[in-house]
Amino acid sequence: MTKGVSILPSGEISTERHNASHSQIVQAVRAKTRKRESFRFNPNTVSVEDLQRLGFSEKQARSIDSYRQKGGRFRRKEDFAKSYVVADSVYRRLEPFIDIPKLDINTADSAAFDALPGIGPYFASKMVSYRNQLGGYSTPEQLLEIYNFGEERYEKLKDLIECSEPLRPLRLWTLPEDSLKLHPHIRYKSVAHGIVLYRDNNPRESWTLEGLLNAGVIDSLLYSRLKHCKISY
Repeated sequence: MTKGVSILPSGEISTERHNASHSQIVQAVRAKTRKRESFRFNPNTVSVEDLQRLGFSEKQARSIDSYRQKGGRFRRKEDFAKSYVVADSVYRRLEPFIDIPKLDINTADSAAFDALPGIGPYFASKMVSYRNQLGGYSTPEQLLEIYNFGEERYEKLKDLIECSEPLRPLRLWTLPEDSLKLHPHIRYKSVAHGIVLYRDNNPRESWTLEGLLNAGVIDSLLYSRLKHCKISY
């Protein structure tokens, strides 16, 4: 800063501070010498202050925050790299520290499903509905059992999701017949009845999906679907 001298109408002398001509250069040098930290962060939730700690200028940090405030979301690490304020060199330094949690399909609500690529309101609703019917997903692949969900849609999001333990594992070996037939895989009274008969007429050590298949109680398609289910007694 420099001081300027001027004479007021009253005759008094006034001094004013003006930006020195080299102030922008000084600011640029300070920006370059700013200490840059590296720590784990989620680009969807990290604060503006912490973005600056990571090495972004205030303007850059606020630009990232503005993108998020407008509904933007970084689903993958590479999405963060595509931001115009994230230089390649900066991304290379920060990439090991980027931590974007996967979406748990057993706890996510309809809005969270809707935000996944290729989903939208219709399939978001179906994902919640099917989860309720199953008592919780046992594997992410069970999404493929939803009518018209399809491999292509699944491929677009499979790296963004994970699956915790289902809330209600299938009690295949203890549920009564009327309850068994409510499960979306079993459905038919004849199948539910066959499972109960098998349980009643075979020792516990024989209570396996393979045993049901070999006995003709279930077919190969139902066998493959039940293999994906978390089964408990």
